[in-house]
Amino acid sequence: MLPLLALLLAEMLLRASGLQSEGVARPSEILVAGWDSLREGHLLRATAQTLACALAGLLLGGGAGLLGGLALGLSAGLARLAAVSVELLRNMPPVALIPIAILVFGFGFRMEIALVAFTCFWPMLLLARDAVRGVDVRLLEVARVLGLSERDTALKIVLPAASARIFVAFRLAAGIALIVAVTTEVAENPLGLGHRMMIAQQELRVAEMYAALAWLAAIGWALNAGLLALQQRLFAPLRGGRG
Repeated sequence: MLPLLALLLAEMLLRASGLQSEGVARPSEILVAGWDSLREGHLLRATAQTLACALAGLLLGGGAGLLGGLALGLSAGLARLAAVSVELLRNMPPVALIPIAILVFGFGFRMEIALVAFTCFWPMLLLARDAVRGVDVRLLEVARVLGLSERDTALKIVLPAASARIFVAFRLAAGIALIVAVTTEVAENPLGLGHRMMIAQQELRVAEMYAALAWLAAIGWALNAGLLALQQRLFAPLRGGRG
């Protein structure tokens, strides 16, 4: 209710003041521009491009990060060897890698997917590592007593025990994937929602720019809400059983 009241107030104030600016659009104009973009299909095509890059990068980078996190969590020696490299690379801003990605992959989907994958790799690696380290030591002792191999221990003991915390890492990485995809499109890549917002801004189609921004905010909210609902559905029985 509060956001709707704020939009209504903004509409009334802008109409009453008669403010004309290249950087301001009334909520009603934004709504009309957004509907036109949806009806013509431009916004949906741009959304599909952005989400495809974000999802592909999330699966590639997140999957690799999960495997790496499992390895680092299960092997203290390997974690010590990788510590310096991890600390150096995980703080690398993805935007700073855009020139290199363009040289390697050119413009388009591959470049954007590579940047998203690189960025998603690190939170999954670190949080999966910490999730594995948080597994009850007694469970690992049971695995050793049963003579399970490292592979079976990871699949049958560690992953089920750490799955709730790993899913939280996945939720975090999903949000990061969307942010990096749009940032890449705004900065350089000529596709997706970010590029559409930049074109609208350059052509002074302000209402369309704000409409794309509002649409992007709605996508981010829906993504997080959907993953949160899935998390509660998957892991609430586990919490209830422990209680």
